[in-house]
Amino acid sequence: MNRVEEKRLIQAASKGDSQAFAALYRANVQAIYRYIYYRVSDAHVAEDLTADVFTKALKAIRTYKDSGKPLIAWLYRIAHARVVDHYRKTERRPDQVDIEKLSVSESADMDNRLLRQQTAKALRLAISQLTADQQQVIILRFIEDKRLEEVAQLMGKNVNAIKALQHRALRSLASRLERAGFKIDEFIAGLL
Repeated sequence: MNRVEEKRLIQAASKGDSQAFAALYRANVQAIYRYIYYRVSDAHVAEDLTADVFTKALKAIRTYKDSGKPLIAWLYRIAHARVVDHYRKTERRPDQVDIEKLSVSESADMDNRLLRQQTAKALRLAISQLTADQQQVIILRFIEDKRLEEVAQLMGKNVNAIKALQHRALRSLASRLERAGFKIDEFIAGLL
């Protein structure tokens, strides 16, 4: 969606046009869900928090002030606040599962699937241990596949600051993964 269309929809939504807000929702919901999911690693929690983000956005759209940034920047700020609130309300501990109650199906590629799942879990854990800004830059750059300029605009920083932040985040991420026993080359191959 281009900025002109987005501005038109924001203006209509701020005047109570539910169709305009629905269009803004459809244009942004997947990006916000992915952003939250990679912060909380739980699909149900991510769905609930995404719903909260858009509920808050709907309530606040009347007072939204266009700062020259895309609407998604505002939604990311709301999403970040919801994730922070979520972690304040809950303890950060791994889910406890009764292994005896798990059903295991067998398939020819079971080892590969389990390896990919473990690799993805290790990556999510390593990302969750980065600083909030580092998490955000990793998610926006590599999960949301945004360009440096877009990330800079969304995060309110200049491109050089984003490059430096990304560099530090990737070094920290690689270090954490290596300490967890992954060789980076093997780790990347496990993701593919």
